[in-house]
Formats: sequence, C-alpha cells, structure tokens
Amino acid sequence: MCGIVGFYGKDKAKEVVLSGLKALEYRGYDSSGLTILSKGEMLTSKKVGRLSNLKSTLESNPFNGEISIGHTRWATHGAPSDLNSHPHLDMEENISVVHNGIIENYSELKAALINQGVSFKSETDTEVIPNLIAKAFTGSLLEATLKATSQLKGSYALCVVSKACPEELVATRYDSPLVLGVDEDNNYYIASDIPAILDYTRTVFFLENKDVIHIKNGILKIYRNNVEISPTFTHITWDKDAASKDGYDSYMYKEILQQREVLLKALNQRLKGNLDLDFSDFNININFLLSLRNIYIVGCGTAYNAGLLGKYALEKYAGLPVNNEIASEFRYNCPFVNNRSLVILMSQSGETADTIAVLRKVKALGAKTLAITNVVGSTISRESDYVFYTMAGPEIAVASTKAYTSQIIALYAIALHFGLITDYIKREVYENKIRELLTLPEKINEIIEREDEIKKLCLHISNKNSCFFIGRGENYYSALEGALKLKEISYIHCEAFPAGELKHGTIALIEDGTPVIGISTINRLYKKTLSNLQEVKARGANIFIIASADENDFSSLSDNIFYLPESDDLGNGILSVIPMQLLAYNTALELGLNIDKPRNLAKSVTVE
Repeated sequence: MCGIVGFYGKDKAKEVVLSGLKALEYRGYDSSGLTILSKGEMLTSKKVGRLSNLKSTLESNPFNGEISIGHTRWATHGAPSDLNSHPHLDMEENISVVHNGIIENYSELKAALINQGVSFKSETDTEVIPNLIAKAFTGSLLEATLKATSQLKGSYALCVVSKACPEELVATRYDSPLVLGVDEDNNYYIASDIPAILDYTRTVFFLENKDVIHIKNGILKIYRNNVEISPTFTHITWDKDAASKDGYDSYMYKEILQQREVLLKALNQRLKGNLDLDFSDFNININFLLSLRNIYIVGCGTAYNAGLLGKYALEKYAGLPVNNEIASEFRYNCPFVNNRSLVILMSQSGETADTIAVLRKVKALGAKTLAITNVVGSTISRESDYVFYTMAGPEIAVASTKAYTSQIIALYAIALHFGLITDYIKREVYENKIRELLTLPEKINEIIEREDEIKKLCLHISNKNSCFFIGRGENYYSALEGALKLKEISYIHCEAFPAGELKHGTIALIEDGTPVIGISTINRLYKKTLSNLQEVKARGANIFIIASADENDFSSLSDNIFYLPESDDLGNGILSVIPMQLLAYNTALELGLNIDKPRNLAKSVTVE
C-alpha cells in the first residue's frame, strides 16, 4: 500500500527519494510527495496522481539537500488530492511527517488539538502527528516524536524531520513495516520495502515494533525500549534486476513465466538425497503432530485460496483435519485455539496487517505458528515459531501469480513430510508425489506454449459484464483463484461457486452468452461436473472448460476445452490455475488496462 522512503546522506537526497518512490509504485498509490531539508531550509512538494506529476513540479526547482523523506499514498482517510497527500506539516509548517498505517484515535486527537487552537488543512488521520510533535517539541525532535507516538492508537511507520533540527531524522514503526539500509559511505536509507533502496545498498536492518531510528549530525542510533541497541544487519541476496520487467510488457506476465523456475526453487531448498524433504529446522515430530487438536491455515485473498489447496493436501496425505480461515475474520473469532493448535500463516509480503494480528493473538493463546512467506526478515517470519520461505523472488504485480503457486508447493511439501513422519502415507506414495511435483515446471511450460488457445477465449469474455467459475472439490478451490485473478485486473464481475451449488440460487444469474468456466480434473467427479455444465448450457451459458488430460469427453458441451498436461491431484491443483492466470492477463490486455497496477488495489495490505 502506501510507501515510505527516507534518506540522510550527501547532497543527493531528492534523487534518492524519487528513485525509491519509483521503485515502490507497484504497491499501489494515488498521490506522492516529499520534503527536502538542507541547512535549515525546508521544501515540501506533493501531487495527486502519478509520480511523474511530482517529478514535473520539482524539475523547475533546483533545491536539493542532505535529508529527505518521501511518500506514495493509497487513500484511506480523505479522497486523493494534493492537500491529502503526504508529507503532512504541522500548523506552523516547521515539522514534516510521512506516515504509513492508520491512526484509530485520530478523531479524538484532532478534536483536542483544535481546542488548543490548531487548524487543519487535510482530511487525513496523519495530520494530527506533526501537530502532536509540534506541541511536544521543546528542543529535541526525538523526545517530541516519542511523546507524540505514545498518544497514538493504531498502526504507523513514520519518518520525521524539522526545520528547527536541520541535521536530524527520526523514524519509528508500530505494526507497519520499516527497514533501514546503510552503504559503505555511511549514507542512510529508510523505506517501507526493500526494492526502494536496492539501487544503493543491500545491507539492511528490519525494525521491530517501536524501534526508533535517530540520525543526528551523521551519527546513527537505534533505540529499543528506550535503550540503545547495536543492530544486526542482513545482506539482501537478490538485486534490483530481479524486480525489473526484463523486456516483458508487464511484471505480471514475467511472473507467470517465472513459475517454471520458482516452484523448483521452493522445493529444492528442502530437498536432499533420496527425495527426502529436510524440515530439521521445524523441530516438529510425530509426538507433536499426534498431540494436535486442530490445524488452521490463515490468509487473505490469494494466500487464503492457496491455503485451501493446502487443506486438501494435509487432510489427504497427512490425515490431519484442517480449518481454513480468512485472517480479517479469524482475528476476532478463534475460540478453539490453544496450546494444542498449529496455525499456518500465509502472506507473500510477511507484512499483511490482519495476518500479523492473527499471529500475535494465537501465540498469546499458546498455539505454535508456522509462516509461509516470500520475504526474509518480514514481521511474520520473525515472529513465527517456524518459517518456510517460498523463495519466489520479488513479486511486483499487484495480482499475485508466482507467490500463489509457490505457497501451494510449500503446503504440499509440508503435508507430505507430515504424512511420512506419522506413517499416514507409505514412502512409495511420498516419493511418487515428490517426483510428480518436480515435473511441474516442464508441464507449466507446455501450457504457456499453448497461450494462443487461451487468447481466443478472451474475445468472448472481454465484452461481458459477468463471468462465473465453477468446480467441485479441489477444483472449486482453483476456481476461486481464477475468479479473483480475472476480477482484479479486468474489472469484470467474477464469482466462483461449487458446481453443485448453482441450482441453489446462482443459476438465476445465467443468461444467453454468460461466460462460465468449468474446471474438471477429478475423475470421480467428472459426471457430476458434466451435469452441472449441462445445466448452465441449457440456460444459454457460453462454456469454457479446463480439464485434465485423462478426463472424459466434454466435446458435446463446448469447442473451447483446454486440456492440461497429464498429472496427479497435487499437480493439477497448480497446473489448472496457469490457464486462468493467462486468461486474466490477456483479457486485461485486450481491454487496454493497467495490468500491474489495477485500480483501487495495493500489493501489500498493511492496514486493516
């Protein structure tokens, strides 16, 4: 969502911050701005719309400096506008703040400040922060910031500068990510996400909740619980080229293609000789698994959908009953979580606000936690008991593709490992499943080479107002992800339903020409799925089918059938979504839409 970039260094502040904001565009935003501080002079500029609007405004102004803070905003409080954009200043325009997060008690704070004579210019929650700092300021920017943040309820990542303290920058966070980078020349970089600073450094420190950065006269100090600490820096192994388009028209298309490689990478990190998966870092054994009363898989959006296929795998191959939960709901209702629970937390970024809230709540209830995430050093990875890194590399497009399939691979690997150590499955079954997973990159490539078959379908869908996806069993889980992908980037109304539920209401929405995409890769459910597709065809639906290679004949229903390469149940769970990703991509392309940055959406949802 919103992005923060800060810089403290040598005479290139404007360039560094603008470059960082450019790198954070993928998170989604509707306005941008920055403040530059130099020798007691302060310039703030902010513009609604694309970052290019801000750059155009700054081109005619040569002002530069040693310190700068910048922001890309995704509107929460107040519509997108110049006034509502960040940075926000106090009433006297001496203090400048950029903020990610939501201040839940801003109304009360704002009312109190107005009673003290403060006037406000914006509709945002953020504007209370610089005014609280100004009220608390008695000469120390650090102390004033700490006094102000002690009054805040909600989430925040902040960078603060002041004309009265021309050699200082203060930054802190609570439930919103912030990372510090340092280069060999002792320039300091602050950002909400690593890509913003990769042009300058790969040496980073991930702040924990309420950590405070204070840079004064070029000297860095970091405080935790009011005590100065020595930070432990992490070296980022991937470079910015990994986050570039590499000549493709969009990040999403590149990331669809990358699934051929990242699935193997996710699996191979755990694979050793004799097809054994190494989970020695988990310290999970048969006694622990047999002691469990329940397992929950928790996520949001695409991560939730991936968890559904994980539920299927854990139940079938490990014999463990699993509940799937939407994080934003589960955080308020988890009555059966206790010290005999395992909670698996799914988050590409590792910073999803609702999922972090679940993590902290279930840990307090005594549960063991297992994170499946893509980002090393993220909040969820640091705070969970066990971590499976998906190793997918940076995912820039808002609509997730490779993160989804790599999360499924992680869940499959965990399910097979659990099943083997409890002797729920025999080694022969285990090895056959691992071998099949290792063939998926080649089969994904086969699907991608047949992309033209998918493109034909887009012409039938791009001019429609609604589209339905149906399937049974785990095919329904895949249908949910297919519908989500298409609605995210084409803005066509899409819904997914269990095929057997159509006659319980949804079939009323079917009319002549309504696109219905049916997924059928489960042989035992073929006749049931065929019957459901016949029902919608009888009511005028235009049917498209994704089926497994050994599936029965659908030719009487449709000429538009995409047969997947031959695979097993686990493989089909991944292979069936690739055509739907390509369908969404090519439909949005046909409509001329911004594929990587769909309207109203953000990549990393760091607020409730």
